[in-house]
Amino acid sequence: MKSLSILGSTGSIGTQTLDIARNNPDEFKIIGLTANNNIEILKKQINEFNPEAVAVMNEEKADELKKDIDINVYSGIDGIIKIATLNEADTVINSLVGSIGVKPTIEAIKSKKNIALANKETLVTAGSVVMEEVRKNNVNLMPIDSEHSAIFQCLNGENINDVNKIIITCSGGAFKNLTKEQLEKATAQDALKHPTWNMGN
Repeated sequence: MKSLSILGSTGSIGTQTLDIARNNPDEFKIIGLTANNNIEILKKQINEFNPEAVAVMNEEKADELKKDIDINVYSGIDGIIKIATLNEADTVINSLVGSIGVKPTIEAIKSKKNIALANKETLVTAGSVVMEEVRKNNVNLMPIDSEHSAIFQCLNGENINDVNKIIITCSGGAFKNLTKEQLEKATAQDALKHPTWNMGN
């Protein structure tokens, strides 16, 4: 049985992870959960999965949650790191949004946790540091978000020595309905106007 801490349990990847745990109760135990500020969803998750501890990034919301539940509630980035390093968890699902995910990932790795990573920014901003810690601590880092999981799957079973380069393109969502002529005139600023996500420059 895998014991999981889920960073970002109220978001898309977090709730999908909990769906898998719900459907496979003999394979997964939920040890810790974190949320940014959505304590209503978090309360439901706590009641269903009985984690040992939770963290809420928003300190006021964390204080509010403490009044309603009877487990340890941590707050802020230190709280997120606390959940990422809980002794009982063997795997940390990092589905946080943005570069906030870097430090909890590194601390989890240093605590010998395997990492299931949906937080791309961790590798974009600190990939060399993170991968050095993965090697040093002999843990697994598994990609679980769509783009880097797709790359992982493409390479699975291949001889990595045969791979010279991997090119990852930017999201095409901003250009979805453009004609060829419009695409030829597209700018970097146009690329940043994604209809769903605000990923920044």
